[in-house]
Amino acid sequence: MAETLGWIGIGSMGHRMTRHLVKAGHNLVVADAVSTEKAPDGVKAAKSNAEVAALADTIILSLPDGTVSEKVAREIAAASPRKVKMVIDTSTIGIKAAEAVDAILTKAGITFVDAPVSGGTAGADKATLAIMLACPEDTYERLKPLMSLMGKPFHVGPKAGQGQAVKLLNNYLSATALAASSEAIAFGTKQGIDMQKILDIVNASTGRNTATEDKFPRRILNEKYDAGFTAKLQLKDIRLYLENAREAGISSEIAGTVVDVWTGLDKAIPGADITIMYPYTRDGRKKG
Repeated sequence: MAETLGWIGIGSMGHRMTRHLVKAGHNLVVADAVSTEKAPDGVKAAKSNAEVAALADTIILSLPDGTVSEKVAREIAAASPRKVKMVIDTSTIGIKAAEAVDAILTKAGITFVDAPVSGGTAGADKATLAIMLACPEDTYERLKPLMSLMGKPFHVGPKAGQGQAVKLLNNYLSATALAASSEAIAFGTKQGIDMQKILDIVNASTGRNTATEDKFPRRILNEKYDAGFTAKLQLKDIRLYLENAREAGISSEIAGTVVDVWTGLDKAIPGADITIMYPYTRDGRKKG
């Protein structure tokens, strides 16, 4: 029987990822500030994050933002009794927050691993997530079998925050591709060209990207608009990218424009799935 693991955050990603760990034979003790109802059958639902820290050697986090990750890290560090020796954060929280969480846990003698994931709910369901681990290489090698149960792990570097950097640049590229592809394909359809024909040609040409290869054929062409990731969360990630890009001193004009575009969608259609970017763009960015 595999070791007992702690998991905090049973949201849209967390409840999907935990299924693979349970299937592999791990005992799980879980907690969530809202509800643990979506947790897999057979897991132990803890009454608090401190209880998770008292029962598990390793805790994995799947939380909405850096503020929540820091709060949970403080609760784990303050727990008494406390069994936990390592915390792995799969959340997208930004570089500064990852460094802050690392400082909180390190002071308490707990190892922190910055390990954001990419691939959305579909990747979480299928265990095909890209998992970006920033930690010492020996820690990565030790965690690789565990993380491989949920997707494909990559060793980014030794420092907390480096995983966040790769996750943020990836999400920025993904958001840019969807926004730009929505403009381009709306232009094509306005010329009377069939969307499927446009996609066939683009995907055999140099303009192909994740939006044209995946989101348009599977989520937009059929008008399902069900990527399972909201414009609000997309905006959170690309704002973090822009903030960190400016701090790094690199050119960020394109990122600023992309943030403006996604801000417009989030304001016009609160709660919109990211794939609503296409009809929003096609219709002249009017309120839905």
